[in-house]
Amino acid sequence: MQQPPVYLDYNATTPCDPRVLEVMLPFFTRHFGNAASRNHAFGWAAEGAVDHARQQVAALIGADAQEIIFTSGATEAANLGIKGLFEAYAGKGNHIITAETEHKAVLDTLGHLEKQGASVTRLKVNASGLISPDELEAAITAETILIAIMYANNETGVIQPMADISRIAQEKGVILFTDGTQAVGKIPLNVQQEGIGMMAFSAHKLYGPKGVGALYIRRRGPRVKIIAQMDGGGHERGMRSGTLNVPAIAGFGKACELAAAEMAAITQRLSAMRDRLESTILAREHATVNGSGAPRLPHVTNIAFHGMQGDALLRAISRQIAVSSGSACTSANPEPSHVLLAMGVEDELARSSLRFALGRYTTDAEIDFAIAAVDNTIREFNEILK
Repeated sequence: MQQPPVYLDYNATTPCDPRVLEVMLPFFTRHFGNAASRNHAFGWAAEGAVDHARQQVAALIGADAQEIIFTSGATEAANLGIKGLFEAYAGKGNHIITAETEHKAVLDTLGHLEKQGASVTRLKVNASGLISPDELEAAITAETILIAIMYANNETGVIQPMADISRIAQEKGVILFTDGTQAVGKIPLNVQQEGIGMMAFSAHKLYGPKGVGALYIRRRGPRVKIIAQMDGGGHERGMRSGTLNVPAIAGFGKACELAAAEMAAITQRLSAMRDRLESTILAREHATVNGSGAPRLPHVTNIAFHGMQGDALLRAISRQIAVSSGSACTSANPEPSHVLLAMGVEDELARSSLRFALGRYTTDAEIDFAIAAVDNTIREFNEILK
């Protein structure tokens, strides 16, 4: 029987933790009630599970439970937050600032709003993938209502200078939205202390189920207002109508609880494995790390292999290791990563860059296997090119 590839694509998705699944299962069968049915015990049990999960999710990011709105995922959360705020603050202005390296969930949403009259400034990044706080501040006008900058990049793991970004936003009276999908559960963050106005994130990136996410919306200091983008029923305090996915929400809550309890130990272990993978490959191959000059998530490395044909390299490597050449949401796109191009990486080198993302279940043996697989693949390519 053929051995399946070693999974090193944890930024695309994570397996559901068995402890999460255990929490979810009763809500498919015994406790199957609708959380909006408040006149009998089945509904009360479902509502109680949602309330508990809301507290667990809020605790992970330093929010109040009432500041969490459940969605179908981070993409919906980003759409709800950005579009909803644009409508709510239309009387104040129409200018939004973002970065060229944002996820498509944000970039495409902003593109849609431009057709509705929004003015969008897309900040450039340096070779390490970081925006300039000075350029951000200079871009703010009297019409600016929102700054949308992701916390940590999904392709490179680069962490933006959120303290500076937040300080500027607060000084200028502009709301800060961040896509926290890759950061939540991986590194400590606190939305209250960091002055974040809205944040989108998803359960399946932190060992929870697919199909559920959350939008954090600040309630005070200042209170952030949004207009609902989906009507019918008035669920989630009128901000997101639709019957709640109780099993998934219960699992989301448990996943956040586990992340909070185990983050420090897992981060230390994954950081050491990532560094070993990275340093060994760089010592043996003609390769560089994209974003190496910036703070990065501890479990991610994006490596550019010089002189390689990108598509062929990915196909060959993927027989043994599950990796990616960019975001999972754009994996069918033959174009090179827009993130790497924005960082000034040449087209050919961007195409030959691979993202290795480690996770909770990654072992040292799998890292050894991945290193050997890279060595063998590169050697075979070089022999063909001789």
